[in-house]
Parts: sequence; C-alpha cells; structure tokens
Amino acid sequence: MENIASIKEDLVFGLDIGTRSIVGVVGYMDKAGFHVIAMAQKEHETRAMLDGQIHDIYKVGDTIRTVKNDLEKQLDMTLTDVCIAAAGRVLKTVNATAEYAFEEETRVTQEHIYSLNLLAVEKAHLQVNGQKGNTKFYCVGNTPIKYQLNSFDILNLEGHKAEKISVELIATFLPEEVVDGLYEAVEYAGLQVASLTLEPIAAMNVAIPQQYRLLNIGLIDVGAGTSDICLTKDGSIVAYGMIPLAGDEITEIIAKNYLVDFNTAEKIKMAASAEVAEPVVFKDIMGLEQRIEVEDILKIAESTVDTMAKNTADKIIELNGGKPVNAVFVVGGGGKITGYTDKIADHLGIPRERVAVRGAEVLTTVDFQVDNFQKDSLYVTPVGICTNYYTQKNNFIFVNVNQERVKLYDNNHLTVVDAVMQVGFPNEKLFPRRGQELNFTINGKAHLVRGTAGEGAVVLLNDKPTNLNAEIAQNDRIVVQESTVGEPAQMTIGQLEEYNATIAFYVNDKRILCPKFAYVNGELRSEFYDIQSGDAIQMENFYTVKQLFEFLDYDISNSDVYVNNELANEDTKVYENFSVKTTAVEEQSIQTVLEDELQNVTSQEQDDTYEELEDSQEANHAAQASKEASKESTENEEQEGEAAQQPIHDIVILINKEPVRLSGKSDYILVDLFQFYPFDLSKPQGNIVLKLNGEVGEYTAPLKDGDMVDLYWEDFNK
Repeated sequence: MENIASIKEDLVFGLDIGTRSIVGVVGYMDKAGFHVIAMAQKEHETRAMLDGQIHDIYKVGDTIRTVKNDLEKQLDMTLTDVCIAAAGRVLKTVNATAEYAFEEETRVTQEHIYSLNLLAVEKAHLQVNGQKGNTKFYCVGNTPIKYQLNSFDILNLEGHKAEKISVELIATFLPEEVVDGLYEAVEYAGLQVASLTLEPIAAMNVAIPQQYRLLNIGLIDVGAGTSDICLTKDGSIVAYGMIPLAGDEITEIIAKNYLVDFNTAEKIKMAASAEVAEPVVFKDIMGLEQRIEVEDILKIAESTVDTMAKNTADKIIELNGGKPVNAVFVVGGGGKITGYTDKIADHLGIPRERVAVRGAEVLTTVDFQVDNFQKDSLYVTPVGICTNYYTQKNNFIFVNVNQERVKLYDNNHLTVVDAVMQVGFPNEKLFPRRGQELNFTINGKAHLVRGTAGEGAVVLLNDKPTNLNAEIAQNDRIVVQESTVGEPAQMTIGQLEEYNATIAFYVNDKRILCPKFAYVNGELRSEFYDIQSGDAIQMENFYTVKQLFEFLDYDISNSDVYVNNELANEDTKVYENFSVKTTAVEEQSIQTVLEDELQNVTSQEQDDTYEELEDSQEANHAAQASKEASKESTENEEQEGEAAQQPIHDIVILINKEPVRLSGKSDYILVDLFQFYPFDLSKPQGNIVLKLNGEVGEYTAPLKDGDMVDLYWEDFNK
C-alpha cells in the first residue's frame, strides 16, 4: 500500500448503503485509473432497510459507523466526508431541454456547460414537483443525452465557438424522505455527505465504459431490495428505471419453504448461487438439521426468479421505446442466482449469451491494493460511487433553503435566486406582487386599473438580511419569506377622466353646461359608486328633455318644448349643442354660466346633479347657525315694513366653483347658502373658512346673482 500521508488529500470514501449490507471503499484516482486502498463490509443485523429505503435510521447509522471505524483502522486516519448513492425506489426520471443564446459568438467554457445543464435541471425540477401530490422529489443526478452547437449535434461543447448552445438531459429524482433518511443515517455515524448520486449511475460508470455506450445496452444492478436499470444508446445514457423486486424476494421464499429465519435463508441462497454446487446443510426453526440439494433450492426459487426477470425485462422494453436492448450486463449480489440471466434473455427475446453477470471483467481497470480480496460484481457499485465523485467534483454544492437541502451545480456564480428556484419556490412570490386589478368597460372600451405593489421577498443568508442576487457557497442557510400582495385596485365613478366631461345645450338661446350621466350595468350611479370588476359603464352623450329640465329645476308639465325647432316630449334625446326652447323658462331666470368656470366642475357638483335628478332636489337641513341668522334677518326686514320688500326671485351663485341655485326669497345673505349647499356644521373638521368673492365673508353679507363663494374646513393647526 502506498504511503497514506502522501495521498491523503486525494482519497475518496464511497459507501454503498444496501438493503442487506453496507460496503465501504476508500481510494484515489490518477492517470492510471482508480486505486482501492481499503475496503470494509458489514451486513445489517436486522432488516433496518427494505427495498432500498431506510426504515430504522439509527440502526443503519450504527452499521455505517462500524464500516467507517474498520476503514479508519486500516488507514490509521479519520474519515469525515463520504460519497453515497441512493437506490431507485420510487424513482422518477424527467427528460428536459435547455437552450442558451450568447449576445455574440463566444467560445464555450465548462462554466457555460454547467450553467446550461443547470437550466435543464431546473426545468425538470419544476416539472416533477409540479405534479399532483404532496410528495416532494429531490434531484439525485442528471445525465446529458445530447448537446447541440448552433442547432447541430456535438459530443463536447467545450472549446467551440457558438452563438447558441443547447442540451437534452435526463434528470433523476427520488422522494425527499428517501434522501433525507440517507443523510440522517450518515450524519448519525459522524460523517458529512460529499456527493450523492444514483446507484445505476454509479454502476454504469464502471460496468459500461464510454466506448460501449454507442450500443443499445441495458445495465441491471440487482441488490437485495431493488433492481435498478440503466440504458445506453448512441453514446449516451438514455433512461433509468427501477423495480422493487430483487434478492430479498428469493430469500423470503426460501425462508418460508424451509422454515428458517431470514439470515439463514440468505446463507442458503448464497450457497445455491455458488459456482460449485454442493448440498446445503442448515437447521430449521425446530432445530432439525436439513441437507438440501442445490437443484431443489433452485426449483423452489424458480418461480420468484422468473417473476423478477419478467418484470425487469418488461421495464427495460418500456424504457427502450417498446423494444429489447441488444445486450444486458448484470451487477450486484442479487443477480448471481443461477438461472436469472437466462430468464432475462428469454423474456427480452435475445440470445442468452448476450446477458451476463459483470464483475471481475469490468473491474480490470481498477487497482485493488487490498489483501485477500476477490473481484466480484458486488463491488461494482461502491467503486462507481467513488469514481462518480470525480465527475461531479466542483460541479455542485449543497445549501439549505427554508430547511430543505438543495443540490446545485456550481458555476462559481451561484446566487440566492438559483437556490430558491431549485426548490420550486414560485417566481411570482419572490418579487413585489400587485393587488387584484380592476377590469371594466366604458362605452364598450376595455379599461384596466392595476392594484398597488406589495413588498418584495425577505431573504436571510446565514441569519443576516440579504438580497436575491447575493452569492452563495457550500452549506449556506437561506430563509425566504414570500413577497406580499399590494392593495386591490379601487376607483370610483367620480375618478374617471370621462366622468369629468360636460355636455353643452342651448336653452332659449342661452348656453348651458351640464355634467354627463354615468350608467353602470344599466343603472344610474353617482360619483361615489365603487367600480367593480366586470362593470359595464356607459357615459351618455345626451340628456332627455325630462332630465334636462329636472337639472334646471323647471316644471314643463304645462308647457311645450321644442328641440331643434321640433315639438318634443319628455323622452326626446337632446345631444351636444342642440337647441331647446320653451315658454316655461323665464328669460330673466336663465343663468348663463361661463364655460371656463365649469371646466373645473367638481365631483360634489356632479353629486348634486344626481341628487336633483334622482331625489327631485330634496332640500338639506340647514345648520343651527343658518337658522338663527335667517331668523334675525327676517325680523329686521319685518321692522322695516312690508312696503319695502322686493319680489321673490332666484339667484345662482358659485360655491367652490360649482353653480348652486338659491330660491324662495327676495333678498339673500351669505348664511342662506347653507339651506341649499350640503355642508355639515354639526361635525367640525377644523376651522371653517368662508370667503365671498375672495374676501373674508360675514354671515349677513348680501348675496347677488353670480357671486363666488369659497367654503371649506381648514386644519386646526394652521
């Protein structure tokens, strides 16, 4: 054995955690190949694993520790990192493609290839975890099937100039609980996982060299609990699969037939699989010694072996597109039972000589520097786990995202967002999300109002606040709290640009500006109506005769009305700039409002308009101050004598730039406006501001036609 100190940094520890036993291998790679310098094997004392899955984490962990301690004694050194592989139980495979276009022609590097593969793996990850069900799947490996350079197939992208590169690969996934169980058992034994792959991938690296992969070959890794399958064609691995039937099925039928415990049945099976067929001697559970010929044992196991072979052959045909492969290599201890390879060939329909157990033949390039060792198919997978480390070395890292372990292919520029996307965190929950939008129509034209933006995701890297673009490294801990949703969109009728438009008519040759009407789903609505999604809003460009004169507050029930010099009725439509004439309107009471003043008509004016149209201008209750002031004014007028009073008439003033009609008196003072303008004095909101024609107004100041009044609350602090 070589000097351990000189190669210590190059050593790789691989562990094959099987259903029946755990095999540990320590070695190193150089130009001559892989060198094994230490090996250890330990069978499980109980059935702590079934069908490739750990059922008792701590018992499996104890067995791993025993193997680890044995290797450490051989090497006189401490082992801390280990490479492992997962069996294909509940294996899922996804074919995924990815493409990357450069801004200009670029020479392809390994970094570009890693990034390209990662894009495809991310797609596969989203696909497999997007399927129905609560089980999360973890990516345990990927194998490129085909690369393309500028849309042409190529074996190796590195070093070529390209405008566009693409990849098709197979990504393999296992349930999260399977992977977590492996990690927990390894960590319980005092080790850290350096790399994780799939058992058929590891076996393939040794059993089928690259030069053989042009052929359509199948590899079956028959363990105790599972038979893992891998297929090659045209230079690439094209499919993975698994069936939950393997060596333990044979052991169980032997145990039941000969009334022995599982461990004794396992020894009987191994003896029957030996090259030298000698009678097998054992004691059953009654303590009776039995001596059974190998032919009898094989006859008992034949039906089970045939079922295993048929299911495996059917799976191979399914994975290979409905046809058999040209040849099959069998590795693993469970495949050595006599007759298994022949039945595989028969069910595939290929010559029996094209199905063979591969052990010593494929290990010829491996240098075993271990005493009393015989090359066997049992060691193909653990050696493959070690050699697989070199192909994956520096290509990936492990990080923790929201307490979920994530494997990322390392391109030296990995960021938080790469890890978050790998776990399937929804992209839309990373960035600020707008509240629900509002969709409606105005006069048949679609309108959309967006909600407000929420807050972006909160990201912690190793317990410190960071952002999505922060770089990450091996074993980093990432916590992501999803972004928030903003407030839903809101809009009232009064906030619509279209609603603020006016329409002009000529009434008895006087120009009148009126606000347009708003109908929502066929019903008249005020400016304060909250628009709902799906609302159909109609902004009418006409008044009916009835609506016009209700707005002007004139009774036309006993008068004729002419529209454009034609006799009209209440339902006659009056459009922009139409001429309306009637004797019901006295010349002196027509109020002409300047167009430039009404261009700034406010929402309150429009609300008054609807109150006039819908409620026939029901008068608002005057505030107490208004009543007292009016009473005082009336008493003064009475004292001056009835002879001095003027005829009753209406006036129109502008309050906050909107026209308000005052009626029922011969003279008006400023306080009278509270009887006609809705302003609640009972609920003070600050200091009241009252101005008449730009000057501070007194309640008893006289009002005349066309006066301008400003009335509003001002903050107490001003």
